[in-house]
Amino acid sequence: MAHASDGHSLEFKLPDLGEGLTEAEIVRWLVEVGDVVVVDQPVVEVETAKAMVEVPCPYGGVVTARFGEEGTELPVGAPLVTVAVDGAGAAAAGGPARESGTGAAGSPAAEPPGAAEKADGKAEGSGNVLVGYGTSEAPARRRRVRPGRPVATGPSGRANGRALPAEPAGGQVRTTEPAGGQIRTDEPVEGPVPVISPLVRRLARQNDLDLRELTGSGPEGLILRADVEYALRAAAAQGGRTADRAARTSGEQVAASVTSASSATSASPGTRVPLKGVRGAVADKLSRSRREIPDATCWVDADATELMRARTAMNASGGPKISLVALLARICTAALARFPELNSTVDTEAREIVRLDGVHLGFAAQTDRGLVVPVVRDAHARDAESLTAEFARLTEAARAGRLTPGELTGGTFTLNNYGVFGVDGSTPIINHPEAAMLGVGRIVPKPWVHEGELAVRQVVQLSLTFDHRVCDGGTAGGFLRYVADCVEQPAVLLRTL
Repeated sequence: MAHASDGHSLEFKLPDLGEGLTEAEIVRWLVEVGDVVVVDQPVVEVETAKAMVEVPCPYGGVVTARFGEEGTELPVGAPLVTVAVDGAGAAAAGGPARESGTGAAGSPAAEPPGAAEKADGKAEGSGNVLVGYGTSEAPARRRRVRPGRPVATGPSGRANGRALPAEPAGGQVRTTEPAGGQIRTDEPVEGPVPVISPLVRRLARQNDLDLRELTGSGPEGLILRADVEYALRAAAAQGGRTADRAARTSGEQVAASVTSASSATSASPGTRVPLKGVRGAVADKLSRSRREIPDATCWVDADATELMRARTAMNASGGPKISLVALLARICTAALARFPELNSTVDTEAREIVRLDGVHLGFAAQTDRGLVVPVVRDAHARDAESLTAEFARLTEAARAGRLTPGELTGGTFTLNNYGVFGVDGSTPIINHPEAAMLGVGRIVPKPWVHEGELAVRQVVQLSLTFDHRVCDGGTAGGFLRYVADCVEQPAVLLRTL
Protein backbone atom coordinates (compact mmCIF):
# COMPACT_ATOMS: atom_id res chain seq x y z
CA MET A 1 0.00 0.00 0.00
CA ALA A 2 1.60 3.24 -1.12
CA HIS A 3 0.39 5.13 1.87
CA ALA A 4 2.07 2.68 4.23
CA SER A 5 5.28 2.29 2.29
CA ASP A 6 5.87 6.03 1.84
CA GLY A 7 5.17 6.91 5.46
CA HIS A 8 5.74 5.50 8.89
CA SER A 9 3.95 2.94 11.05
CA LEU A 10 2.79 3.59 14.60
CA GLU A 11 1.57 0.90 16.96
CA PHE A 12 -1.24 1.86 19.32
CA LYS A 13 -1.42 -0.23 22.49
CA LEU A 14 -4.29 -0.83 24.89
CA PRO A 15 -4.05 2.16 27.26
CA ASP A 16 -4.42 2.28 31.01
CA LEU A 17 -8.19 2.33 31.52
CA GLY A 18 -7.99 3.65 35.08
CA GLU A 19 -9.56 2.35 38.32
CA GLY A 20 -6.80 -0.27 38.69
CA LEU A 21 -7.95 -2.23 35.61
CA THR A 22 -5.23 -4.38 34.04
CA GLU A 23 -7.01 -6.08 31.14
CA ALA A 24 -9.96 -5.77 28.79
CA GLU A 25 -11.89 -7.99 26.39
CA ILE A 26 -12.39 -7.01 22.76
CA VAL A 27 -16.16 -6.76 22.20
CA ARG A 28 -16.35 -5.22 18.72
CA TRP A 29 -13.91 -3.83 16.20
CA LEU A 30 -14.99 -0.46 14.82
CA VAL A 31 -12.46 -0.38 11.96
CA GLU A 32 -11.14 -2.83 9.37
CA VAL A 33 -7.62 -3.23 8.04
CA GLY A 34 -7.26 -0.68 5.25
CA ASP A 35 -9.65 1.85 6.79
CA VAL A 36 -8.52 5.46 7.10
CA VAL A 37 -8.83 6.83 10.64
CA VAL A 38 -8.41 10.31 12.06
CA VAL A 39 -6.89 11.34 15.38
CA ASP A 40 -9.10 10.30 18.34
CA GLN A 41 -11.43 8.16 16.21
CA PRO A 42 -12.72 5.13 18.19
CA VAL A 43 -11.24 1.95 16.74
CA VAL A 44 -12.44 -0.77 19.12
CA GLU A 45 -15.02 -1.34 21.84
CA VAL A 46 -13.69 -3.21 24.86
CA GLU A 47 -15.29 -4.53 28.01
CA THR A 48 -13.55 -4.21 31.33
CA ALA A 49 -14.62 -5.36 34.76
CA LYS A 50 -16.29 -1.95 35.16
CA ALA A 51 -17.94 -1.05 31.86
CA MET A 52 -17.78 -1.14 28.06
CA VAL A 53 -15.53 1.56 26.60
CA GLU A 54 -14.84 2.79 23.08
CA VAL A 55 -11.08 3.26 22.74
CA PRO A 56 -10.00 6.13 20.45
CA CYS A 57 -6.70 5.97 18.57
CA PRO A 58 -4.31 8.93 19.00
CA TYR A 59 -2.94 8.54 15.45
CA GLY A 60 -4.38 9.37 12.03
CA GLY A 61 -3.68 7.26 8.96
CA VAL A 62 -4.42 3.85 7.46
CA VAL A 63 -5.04 0.81 9.67
CA THR A 64 -2.51 -1.82 8.60
CA ALA A 65 -3.04 -4.42 11.35
CA ARG A 66 -5.42 -5.36 14.13
CA PHE A 67 -4.35 -7.48 17.11
CA GLY A 68 -6.86 -9.87 18.66
CA GLU A 69 -10.20 -11.25 17.57
CA GLU A 70 -13.51 -10.28 19.16
CA GLY A 71 -13.76 -12.10 22.47
CA THR A 72 -9.99 -12.01 23.07
CA GLU A 73 -8.81 -10.66 26.44
CA LEU A 74 -5.80 -8.35 26.25
CA PRO A 75 -3.63 -6.93 29.05
CA VAL A 76 -2.96 -3.22 29.31
CA GLY A 77 -0.01 -2.42 27.07
CA ALA A 78 -0.78 -5.09 24.47
CA PRO A 79 -0.90 -3.92 20.82
CA LEU A 80 -4.34 -2.99 19.48
CA VAL A 81 -3.76 -1.60 15.98
CA THR A 82 -0.95 -0.45 13.74
CA VAL A 83 -1.54 2.76 11.78
CA ALA A 84 0.48 3.83 8.75
CA VAL A 85 0.85 7.61 8.68
CA ASP A 86 2.58 10.01 6.33
CA GLY A 87 4.40 13.16 7.47
CA ALA A 88 1.13 15.03 8.04
CA GLY A 89 -0.31 12.09 9.93
CA ALA A 90 2.74 11.91 12.14
CA ALA A 91 2.43 15.61 12.91
CA ALA A 92 -1.23 15.12 13.79
CA ALA A 93 -0.24 12.33 16.12
CA GLY A 94 1.91 14.77 18.02
CA GLY A 95 5.43 14.08 16.82
CA PRO A 96 7.77 12.22 14.49
CA ALA A 97 6.81 8.70 13.54
CA ARG A 98 8.91 5.59 13.79
CA GLU A 99 9.81 3.53 10.75
CA SER A 100 7.51 0.57 10.32
CA GLY A 101 10.30 -1.91 9.64
CA THR A 102 12.61 -3.35 12.26
CA GLY A 103 16.10 -4.68 12.04
CA ALA A 104 17.18 -8.24 12.50
CA ALA A 105 16.41 -9.79 15.82
CA GLY A 106 19.11 -9.02 18.28
CA SER A 107 20.49 -6.10 16.30
CA PRO A 108 21.35 -3.10 18.47
CA ALA A 109 19.67 -0.85 15.92
CA ALA A 110 16.39 -2.74 16.04
CA GLU A 111 13.62 -0.95 17.88
CA PRO A 112 10.66 -2.72 19.53
CA PRO A 113 7.31 -1.92 17.90
CA GLY A 114 5.27 0.67 19.73
CA ALA A 115 4.13 4.23 19.76
CA ALA A 116 6.53 7.03 18.81
CA GLU A 117 8.41 8.51 21.73
CA LYS A 118 9.58 11.97 22.63
CA ALA A 119 13.15 12.71 23.66
CA ASP A 120 12.11 12.52 27.30
CA GLY A 121 10.74 8.99 26.83
CA LYS A 122 7.01 9.76 27.06
CA ALA A 123 4.69 8.30 24.45
CA GLU A 124 3.38 10.84 21.96
CA GLY A 125 -0.20 11.07 20.76
CA SER A 126 -3.27 13.21 20.97
CA GLY A 127 -3.22 13.26 24.77
CA ASN A 128 -6.88 12.30 24.62
CA VAL A 129 -6.86 8.51 24.46
CA LEU A 130 -9.80 7.97 26.81
CA VAL A 131 -11.71 11.20 27.06
CA GLY A 132 -12.74 12.03 30.61
CA TYR A 133 -10.99 9.35 32.60
CA GLY A 134 -8.25 7.65 30.56
CA THR A 135 -4.63 8.38 29.89
CA SER A 136 -2.53 8.83 26.79
CA GLU A 137 0.17 6.43 27.87
CA ALA A 138 -0.04 2.77 28.89
CA PRO A 139 2.22 1.69 31.74
CA ALA A 140 5.44 -0.06 30.76
CA ARG A 141 5.14 -3.84 30.88
CA ARG A 142 8.61 -5.25 31.46
CA ARG A 143 9.75 -8.56 32.78
CA ARG A 144 12.80 -8.90 35.01
CA VAL A 145 15.12 -11.90 34.85
CA ARG A 146 18.16 -12.75 36.89
CA PRO A 147 21.44 -11.08 35.83
CA GLY A 148 23.54 -13.17 33.50
CA ARG A 149 20.63 -15.18 32.10
CA PRO A 150 19.67 -14.27 28.53
CA VAL A 151 16.11 -14.14 27.31
CA ALA A 152 15.28 -16.45 24.42
CA THR A 153 13.57 -15.03 21.37
CA GLY A 154 11.94 -16.64 18.37
CA PRO A 155 12.65 -15.96 14.70
CA SER A 156 10.65 -12.74 14.86
CA GLY A 157 13.00 -11.35 17.46
CA ARG A 158 10.25 -11.03 20.12
CA ALA A 159 11.00 -12.28 23.60
CA ASN A 160 9.14 -15.43 24.57
CA GLY A 161 9.43 -14.66 28.27
CA ARG A 162 11.61 -17.69 29.12
CA ALA A 163 15.01 -17.28 30.82
CA LEU A 164 17.56 -19.87 29.65
CA PRO A 165 21.00 -20.82 30.93
CA ALA A 166 22.46 -20.57 27.45
CA GLU A 167 21.55 -19.37 23.97
CA PRO A 168 19.09 -21.82 22.35
CA ALA A 169 20.21 -23.58 19.22
CA GLY A 170 19.25 -21.66 16.13
CA GLY A 171 17.71 -18.88 18.16
CA GLN A 172 18.52 -15.26 18.75
CA VAL A 173 19.23 -13.51 22.01
CA ARG A 174 18.40 -9.86 22.63
CA THR A 175 18.80 -8.21 25.99
CA THR A 176 19.36 -4.73 27.31
CA GLU A 177 21.57 -4.28 30.35
CA PRO A 178 21.08 -0.87 31.99
CA ALA A 179 23.14 0.55 34.82
CA GLY A 180 23.20 -1.80 37.79
CA GLY A 181 23.40 -4.99 35.74
CA GLN A 182 19.65 -5.75 35.83
CA ILE A 183 18.64 -7.42 32.60
CA ARG A 184 15.23 -6.54 31.11
CA THR A 185 13.45 -7.65 28.03
CA ASP A 186 12.66 -4.78 25.67
CA GLU A 187 9.12 -5.84 24.79
CA PRO A 188 5.90 -7.27 26.28
CA VAL A 189 5.99 -11.03 26.86
CA GLU A 190 5.14 -12.56 23.45
CA GLY A 191 6.50 -15.20 21.13
CA PRO A 192 5.81 -17.89 18.55
CA VAL A 193 4.20 -20.20 21.11
CA PRO A 194 0.57 -20.79 19.96
CA VAL A 195 -1.14 -19.10 22.89
CA ILE A 196 -3.83 -16.41 22.67
CA SER A 197 -4.97 -15.97 26.26
CA PRO A 198 -2.72 -13.87 28.55
CA LEU A 199 -4.25 -15.81 31.45
CA VAL A 200 -2.76 -19.03 30.08
CA ARG A 201 0.66 -17.37 29.79
CA ARG A 202 0.40 -16.04 33.33
CA LEU A 203 -0.61 -19.45 34.73
CA ALA A 204 2.37 -21.06 33.04
CA ARG A 205 4.74 -18.30 34.14
CA GLN A 206 3.59 -18.52 37.78
CA ASN A 207 4.32 -22.26 37.77
CA ASP A 208 7.64 -22.09 35.87
CA LEU A 209 6.16 -24.10 33.01
CA ASP A 210 7.75 -23.85 29.54
CA LEU A 211 4.89 -23.53 27.04
CA ARG A 212 7.21 -24.70 24.25
CA GLU A 213 7.14 -28.18 25.80
CA LEU A 214 3.34 -28.48 25.47
CA THR A 215 1.20 -29.67 22.60
CA GLY A 216 -2.01 -27.68 22.40
CA SER A 217 -5.38 -29.39 22.12
CA GLY A 218 -7.10 -26.36 20.58
CA PRO A 219 -7.57 -25.50 16.91
CA GLU A 220 -4.29 -25.62 14.96
CA GLY A 221 -2.41 -26.64 18.09
CA LEU A 222 -3.57 -23.69 20.20
CA ILE A 223 -2.51 -24.13 23.83
CA LEU A 224 -5.52 -23.86 26.16
CA ARG A 225 -5.75 -23.42 29.91
CA ALA A 226 -6.78 -27.08 30.21
CA ASP A 227 -3.47 -28.09 28.60
CA VAL A 228 -1.49 -26.09 31.17
CA GLU A 229 -3.52 -27.47 34.09
CA TYR A 230 -3.04 -31.04 32.81
CA ALA A 231 0.72 -30.52 32.58
CA LEU A 232 0.80 -29.12 36.12
CA ARG A 233 -1.14 -32.10 37.47
CA ALA A 234 1.20 -34.53 35.74
CA ALA A 235 4.27 -32.76 37.10
CA ALA A 236 2.79 -32.67 40.60
CA ALA A 237 2.11 -36.41 40.47
CA GLN A 238 5.80 -36.99 39.68
CA GLY A 239 6.88 -34.93 42.67
CA GLY A 240 8.47 -32.25 40.53
CA ARG A 241 6.56 -29.25 41.89
CA THR A 242 6.96 -27.25 45.06
CA ALA A 243 4.51 -27.31 47.96
CA ASP A 244 3.29 -23.84 47.02
CA ARG A 245 2.45 -24.92 43.50
CA ALA A 246 0.80 -28.06 44.85
CA ALA A 247 -1.40 -25.88 47.04
CA ARG A 248 -2.45 -23.77 44.06
CA THR A 249 -3.48 -26.86 42.11
CA SER A 250 -4.91 -28.82 45.04
CA GLY A 251 -8.36 -28.83 43.54
CA GLU A 252 -7.13 -30.61 40.42
CA GLN A 253 -4.98 -33.05 42.40
CA VAL A 254 -7.91 -34.06 44.59
CA ALA A 255 -10.03 -34.64 41.50
CA ALA A 256 -7.30 -36.87 40.07
CA SER A 257 -7.00 -39.04 43.19
CA VAL A 258 -10.64 -39.80 44.01
CA THR A 259 -12.43 -43.11 43.41
CA SER A 260 -13.24 -44.49 39.99
CA ALA A 261 -16.85 -43.39 40.35
CA SER A 262 -15.90 -39.76 40.78
CA SER A 263 -13.30 -40.17 38.02
CA ALA A 264 -16.11 -41.14 35.69
CA THR A 265 -17.92 -37.99 36.72
CA SER A 266 -14.85 -35.84 36.08
CA ALA A 267 -14.73 -37.18 32.54
CA SER A 268 -17.84 -35.09 31.86
CA PRO A 269 -17.15 -31.91 33.80
CA GLY A 270 -20.03 -29.95 32.29
CA THR A 271 -20.00 -26.43 30.95
CA ARG A 272 -17.32 -24.05 32.18
CA VAL A 273 -18.15 -20.37 32.32
CA PRO A 274 -15.13 -18.03 32.68
CA LEU A 275 -15.24 -15.64 35.62
CA LYS A 276 -14.30 -12.52 33.70
CA GLY A 277 -15.66 -9.10 32.87
CA VAL A 278 -18.50 -7.90 35.08
CA ARG A 279 -19.15 -11.39 36.48
CA GLY A 280 -15.52 -11.77 37.48
CA ALA A 281 -15.42 -8.31 39.07
CA VAL A 282 -18.56 -9.07 41.07
CA ALA A 283 -17.11 -12.40 42.24
CA ASP A 284 -13.86 -10.78 43.36
CA LYS A 285 -15.59 -7.95 45.19
CA LEU A 286 -18.10 -10.15 47.00
CA SER A 287 -15.38 -12.61 47.99
CA ARG A 288 -13.27 -9.79 49.39
CA SER A 289 -16.26 -8.46 51.30
CA ARG A 290 -16.85 -11.83 52.93
CA ARG A 291 -13.17 -12.20 53.81
CA GLU A 292 -12.63 -8.75 55.29
CA ILE A 293 -15.94 -7.51 56.70
CA PRO A 294 -17.50 -9.00 59.85
CA ASP A 295 -21.06 -8.31 58.78
CA ALA A 296 -24.34 -8.75 60.60
CA THR A 297 -27.94 -8.37 59.45
CA CYS A 298 -31.08 -7.16 61.16
CA TRP A 299 -34.54 -6.79 59.62
CA VAL A 300 -38.04 -5.55 60.33
CA ASP A 301 -41.46 -5.60 58.66
CA ALA A 302 -43.03 -2.21 57.98
CA ASP A 303 -46.47 -1.02 56.89
CA ALA A 304 -45.80 0.85 53.63
CA THR A 305 -49.45 1.78 52.99
CA GLU A 306 -48.99 5.46 53.83
CA LEU A 307 -45.79 5.71 51.79
CA MET A 308 -47.59 4.35 48.75
CA ARG A 309 -50.44 6.82 49.29
CA ALA A 310 -47.98 9.69 49.60
CA ARG A 311 -46.34 8.72 46.31
CA THR A 312 -49.72 8.53 44.60
CA ALA A 313 -50.57 12.01 45.88
CA MET A 314 -47.22 13.39 44.65
CA ASN A 315 -47.73 11.98 41.17
CA ALA A 316 -51.30 13.22 40.97
CA SER A 317 -50.22 16.83 41.50
CA GLY A 318 -48.59 17.13 38.06
CA GLY A 319 -44.95 17.37 37.07
CA PRO A 320 -42.44 14.54 36.74
CA LYS A 321 -43.42 11.24 38.31
CA ILE A 322 -41.62 10.30 41.53
CA SER A 323 -40.31 6.74 41.71
CA LEU A 324 -40.58 4.55 44.79
CA VAL A 325 -36.81 3.95 44.85
CA ALA A 326 -36.27 7.73 44.93
CA LEU A 327 -38.45 8.01 48.05
CA LEU A 328 -36.57 5.14 49.67
CA ALA A 329 -33.28 6.84 48.76
CA ARG A 330 -34.47 10.09 50.36
CA ILE A 331 -35.33 8.15 53.51
CA CYS A 332 -31.86 6.55 53.47
CA THR A 333 -30.04 9.89 53.25
CA ALA A 334 -32.12 11.26 56.12
CA ALA A 335 -31.32 8.18 58.22
CA LEU A 336 -27.60 8.45 57.44
CA ALA A 337 -27.64 12.06 58.64
CA ARG A 338 -28.83 10.74 62.00
CA PHE A 339 -26.54 7.69 62.04
CA PRO A 340 -23.34 8.74 60.19
CA GLU A 341 -21.47 5.67 61.45
CA LEU A 342 -23.07 3.70 58.62
CA ASN A 343 -21.80 6.13 55.96
CA SER A 344 -18.18 5.22 56.51
CA THR A 345 -15.36 2.89 55.57
CA VAL A 346 -12.61 1.14 57.50
CA ASP A 347 -8.94 1.89 56.86
CA THR A 348 -7.46 -1.44 57.93
CA GLU A 349 -3.83 -0.33 57.63
CA ALA A 350 -4.32 2.72 59.86
CA ARG A 351 -6.90 0.89 62.02
CA GLU A 352 -9.27 3.83 61.67
CA ILE A 353 -12.94 4.29 60.82
CA VAL A 354 -13.34 7.02 58.21
CA ARG A 355 -16.73 8.74 58.43
CA LEU A 356 -17.55 10.26 55.06
CA ASP A 357 -19.00 13.72 54.60
CA GLY A 358 -21.25 13.16 51.59
CA VAL A 359 -23.58 10.33 50.65
CA HIS A 360 -22.84 8.76 47.27
CA LEU A 361 -25.67 6.27 47.03
CA GLY A 362 -25.16 3.08 45.08
CA PHE A 363 -28.10 1.01 43.93
CA ALA A 364 -28.12 -2.54 42.63
CA ALA A 365 -29.20 -2.86 38.99
CA GLN A 366 -29.58 -6.17 37.17
CA THR A 367 -28.57 -6.07 33.48
CA ASP A 368 -27.95 -8.55 30.69
CA ARG A 369 -24.23 -8.26 31.52
CA GLY A 370 -24.81 -9.06 35.19
CA LEU A 371 -25.24 -7.15 38.42
CA VAL A 372 -23.84 -3.61 38.48
CA VAL A 373 -24.03 -0.90 41.14
CA PRO A 374 -24.26 2.61 39.64
CA VAL A 375 -23.65 5.48 42.06
CA VAL A 376 -25.79 8.59 42.53
CA ARG A 377 -23.36 11.35 43.48
CA ASP A 378 -24.27 13.67 46.37
CA ALA A 379 -27.58 11.92 46.99
CA HIS A 380 -27.91 13.78 50.31
CA ALA A 381 -28.23 17.07 48.41
CA ARG A 382 -30.94 15.90 45.99
CA ASP A 383 -34.71 15.99 46.36
CA ALA A 384 -37.06 13.19 45.28
CA GLU A 385 -37.49 14.62 41.78
CA SER A 386 -33.74 14.90 41.18
CA LEU A 387 -33.17 11.42 42.59
CA THR A 388 -35.84 9.98 40.28
CA ALA A 389 -34.20 11.53 37.22
CA GLU A 390 -30.70 10.33 38.17
CA PHE A 391 -31.89 6.79 38.94
CA ALA A 392 -33.57 6.65 35.53
CA ARG A 393 -30.49 7.95 33.70
CA LEU A 394 -28.08 5.54 35.37
CA THR A 395 -30.41 2.57 34.97
CA GLU A 396 -30.75 3.20 31.24
CA ALA A 397 -26.98 3.58 30.89
CA ALA A 398 -26.45 0.35 32.81
CA ARG A 399 -28.79 -1.62 30.55
CA ALA A 400 -27.13 -0.19 27.46
CA GLY A 401 -23.64 -0.90 28.81
CA ARG A 402 -22.65 2.77 28.68
CA LEU A 403 -21.73 3.30 32.33
CA THR A 404 -18.24 4.71 32.82
CA PRO A 405 -15.91 3.45 35.56
CA GLY A 406 -16.51 6.75 37.39
CA GLU A 407 -20.25 6.02 37.53
CA LEU A 408 -19.62 2.58 39.03
CA THR A 409 -17.21 3.52 41.81
CA GLY A 410 -17.01 5.77 44.85
CA GLY A 411 -20.23 4.71 46.58
CA THR A 412 -20.55 5.17 50.35
CA PHE A 413 -23.84 3.30 50.98
CA THR A 414 -25.93 0.95 48.85
CA LEU A 415 -29.69 0.58 48.44
CA ASN A 416 -30.70 -2.87 47.17
CA ASN A 417 -34.31 -3.17 46.00
CA TYR A 418 -34.47 -6.95 45.54
CA GLY A 419 -38.27 -6.77 45.83
CA VAL A 420 -38.36 -6.33 42.03
CA PHE A 421 -37.43 -10.03 41.81
CA GLY A 422 -40.53 -10.99 43.77
CA VAL A 423 -38.78 -11.89 47.03
CA ASP A 424 -39.53 -10.67 50.54
CA GLY A 425 -36.18 -10.81 52.29
CA SER A 426 -32.46 -11.30 51.87
CA THR A 427 -29.15 -10.99 53.69
CA PRO A 428 -27.15 -8.81 51.26
CA ILE A 429 -23.37 -8.87 51.02
CA ILE A 430 -21.90 -5.43 51.69
CA ASN A 431 -20.46 -3.65 48.67
CA HIS A 432 -16.81 -3.40 49.77
CA PRO A 433 -15.38 -1.01 51.00
CA GLU A 434 -18.70 0.43 52.21
CA ALA A 435 -20.01 -0.26 55.71
CA ALA A 436 -23.71 -1.02 55.16
CA MET A 437 -26.46 -1.89 52.70
CA LEU A 438 -30.23 -1.49 53.03
CA GLY A 439 -32.31 -4.21 51.40
CA VAL A 440 -35.96 -3.70 50.43
CA GLY A 441 -38.29 -6.62 49.68
CA ARG A 442 -41.50 -6.60 47.67
CA ILE A 443 -44.46 -4.57 48.91
CA VAL A 444 -47.49 -6.87 49.06
CA PRO A 445 -50.91 -6.92 50.80
CA LYS A 446 -50.71 -8.78 54.10
CA PRO A 447 -52.78 -9.10 57.30
CA TRP A 448 -51.64 -6.36 59.70
CA VAL A 449 -52.86 -4.98 62.98
CA HIS A 450 -53.65 -1.34 62.27
CA GLU A 451 -55.05 0.93 64.99
CA GLY A 452 -55.97 -2.07 67.10
CA GLU A 453 -57.79 -3.95 64.36
CA LEU A 454 -56.81 -6.59 61.86
CA ALA A 455 -56.61 -5.12 58.36
CA VAL A 456 -55.03 -5.78 54.98
CA ARG A 457 -52.11 -3.41 54.56
CA GLN A 458 -49.17 -2.97 52.13
CA VAL A 459 -46.27 -4.59 54.00
CA VAL A 460 -42.56 -4.61 53.17
CA GLN A 461 -39.59 -6.28 54.81
CA LEU A 462 -36.52 -4.07 55.33
CA SER A 463 -33.10 -5.54 56.10
CA LEU A 464 -29.83 -3.87 57.03
CA THR A 465 -26.48 -5.59 56.64
CA PHE A 466 -23.72 -3.65 58.38
CA ASP A 467 -20.03 -3.83 59.20
CA HIS A 468 -19.87 -4.64 62.91
CA ARG A 469 -16.53 -2.84 63.15
CA VAL A 470 -18.10 0.59 62.57
CA CYS A 471 -20.98 0.24 65.01
CA ASP A 472 -22.89 -2.09 67.28
CA GLY A 473 -26.42 -3.43 67.08
CA GLY A 474 -27.90 -0.41 68.84
CA THR A 475 -26.83 1.97 66.08
CA ALA A 476 -27.85 -0.43 63.32
CA GLY A 477 -31.22 -1.02 64.97
CA GLY A 478 -31.76 2.72 65.42
CA PHE A 479 -31.04 3.34 61.73
CA LEU A 480 -33.37 0.57 60.58
CA ARG A 481 -36.13 1.64 62.96
CA TYR A 482 -35.95 5.22 61.69
CA VAL A 483 -36.22 3.99 58.09
CA ALA A 484 -39.24 1.86 59.03
CA ASP A 485 -40.88 4.80 60.82
CA CYS A 486 -40.47 6.97 57.71
CA VAL A 487 -41.96 4.21 55.56
CA GLU A 488 -44.94 3.86 57.90
CA GLN A 489 -45.35 7.59 58.53
CA PRO A 490 -43.77 9.67 55.72
CA ALA A 491 -44.49 12.83 57.73
CA VAL A 492 -41.54 11.84 59.96
CA LEU A 493 -39.30 12.98 57.11
CA LEU A 494 -40.53 16.56 57.53
CA ARG A 495 -38.30 16.89 60.59
CA THR A 496 -35.18 16.52 58.44
CA LEU A 497 -36.29 18.53 55.39
